Amino acid sequence: MKKSVRVGSITVGGVGSVSVQSMLNCPSSDFEACAAQIKKLKSAGCDIIRLAVSGENDIKCSAMLLKEFPEIPLVADIQFDYRLAVKCAEIGFSKVRINPGNIGGTDKVRMVADACKAHGVAIRVGVNGGSVEKEFEQKYGVGAKALSESALKGVSLLESFGFYDIIVSAKSSSVKTMIETYRLIDKVCDYPLHIGVTESGGEGMGNIKSAIGIGTLLADGIGDTVRVSLTGDPVREVYAAVDILKALNLRDYCEVVSCPTCSRCRYDMDKLVKEINGLVKGVNKRMKIAVMGCVVNGPGEAKDADIGIAGGGDKAVIFEKGEVTATLPFASAVEEFKQKVERLIANVY
Repeated sequence: MKKSVRVGSITVGGVGSVSVQSMLNCPSSDFEACAAQIKKLKSAGCDIIRLAVSGENDIKCSAMLLKEFPEIPLVADIQFDYRLAVKCAEIGFSKVRINPGNIGGTDKVRMVADACKAHGVAIRVGVNGGSVEKEFEQKYGVGAKALSESALKGVSLLESFGFYDIIVSAKSSSVKTMIETYRLIDKVCDYPLHIGVTESGGEGMGNIKSAIGIGTLLADGIGDTVRVSLTGDPVREVYAAVDILKALNLRDYCEVVSCPTCSRCRYDMDKLVKEINGLVKGVNKRMKIAVMGCVVNGPGEAKDADIGIAGGGDKAVIFEKGEVTATLPFASAVEEFKQKVERLIANVY
C-alpha cells in the first residue's frame, strides 16, 4: 500500500480511491475564465485541478480562486521560479508541482520544501520525457530508466530536507515508456503515483493512448491519481479519465453492455442502446443493463445483467439475472424494457 498524502480534501494514496485531475488552459490571470472552467471541471467529476502559475498576476488571481473554491483542491504548476512556488504555498494551494531539476538548485528546492512543510502543502515531483536530467540521459540513454531515476533523484532531494508529503509523476508521450517507467518507480517507491501519458494528442488517438497507458497500470494496481492529457477543452480529459476508472470498476456506474450484432439481429439495436444510455446517464450506482441482438446468446452471455432485452424476429425477450421473465411482441417489449429500467433506477436510489 502506498503512503497517503493529503491534497486539500482529497487523500491520494493509502486507501483513498483513485482521483481524477485536470488542468486549466485559460490565462491564469483571468479570474472569470478560470472560475468558469473550474466550475465545469468540478461538474464533470474532476477531483483536483491544476493551473500554471507564471507571475505575480497569476498569484493575485490564484488567491481569489482559492477563496472562491475552498472545497476543491487547487494545484500550482511551477516552472523554474522557486519564488512562485514559495508564494503559492503561502497563499493556500493544496499542492505545488515542481521539477526539482529545473527549479534553480538545491538551496532553492530546500526553500520550496520548507515553505510547503510550514503550510501543510504537498509537493508533486513532476518529470517528463522532455525534462530528464542530463546525467541520467548520458548514463542510460533516452527511456524509462533515465526517466525513473530522474524522478527518484528529486524525491531523494526532498527527503534530505525532511519533506515527505510527496506525490511522484514521470510521464512520457510514449505509452510503452510511460508504463515501463512507472513500473520501475513503483518497485522502489512508497509515495503515491500520479500517472498519465503526456502530450497524448487530441481526442481519438489521445484517448486510446491514455486508456492503454493508464488502464494497464491501474489494472496492475499502480497509480493513485490520474490525468488524461488532451489538447482542447479539459472537460473532455475528465470524462475520459472517469470512463477509464469505470471500465476498471474503480468508479461506480450503471454499465450498459450490447453485442456487436450480426444478421440474427432484426431490430434497430443501435437506437435502443442510445436510448438506454440516455436513461442511465449520471447514474453512479453499480448496475448492469444488457441490450442484445438475439436470443441465441443474449440471456446466456449477459446472465449477470440486472436486466436485459434480446430480439428474436418479431418478438423479444426480457430477462433478469439470466432468467427470461417476459416474451412479447417487439414494440411492446421495448417499451416494457425501458419502463423496467426506469423502475430499477428509481428503486436503487
